[in-house]
Amino acid sequence: MVEITRQADAVRQPRAPLSKERVLDTAVALADEGGVDALSMRKIAQALGVVPMALYKHVANKNELLDGMIDALVGEIDPPATDTDWKTAIRRRVLSARRMLLRHPWASGVIEARMKARAAPTPAVMEYLDSMIGIFRAGGFSIDLVHHAMHVMGSRLLGFSQELFQDSSDGEPDPDAMPPEEMAARFPHITELAMAVAHDEESVVGSGCDDQFEFEFALDLTLDGLERLRGTT
Repeated sequence: MVEITRQADAVRQPRAPLSKERVLDTAVALADEGGVDALSMRKIAQALGVVPMALYKHVANKNELLDGMIDALVGEIDPPATDTDWKTAIRRRVLSARRMLLRHPWASGVIEARMKARAAPTPAVMEYLDSMIGIFRAGGFSIDLVHHAMHVMGSRLLGFSQELFQDSSDGEPDPDAMPPEEMAARFPHITELAMAVAHDEESVVGSGCDDQFEFEFALDLTLDGLERLRGTT
């Protein structure tokens, strides 16, 4: 009897109206669960309990969906601090962006792909970058130095970075790879570095790299250099 009553109550409860926010939140959750490549309008509609055509009232196509998902994620980044110096404010926001990307590992690839495909970044990314420029300007940077700063910070402003070395330890062994002894003799400095660095199994930079440490090291090095230049330009 109790179960019947619960079912009746569930039927009587009105379904939350479909909105763009619900569509995007559901898409983000599905991408977190199964990856963005497996995302489809059909799966989103099924999760929301609607027909796929209902989604097109809120997102016109897959690209618009991805752009909306990016904006939803950028909304997770902490707002700029107003009670500190420019370097601390920039650092806090960049690391907040990084925490967001670590929660959504698929996001950096989508951000990079969509920023290449679009004439301009999405509105939320534009607002975020504009606020970061504002922090630099309020910190005493000339507009020319801000221009250079935005270039050198690059994707790190959004919490990720392009890396030179990629981890291939999970792939098939390269049959043409030289033996370790020959590698050490021919490339002693690379071998020395590879043997010396700390190991982080979760690293996306590569085997032998502590991803978080390397990210923060490069971020701090960049910010320190910009602070030095700020007094000379």
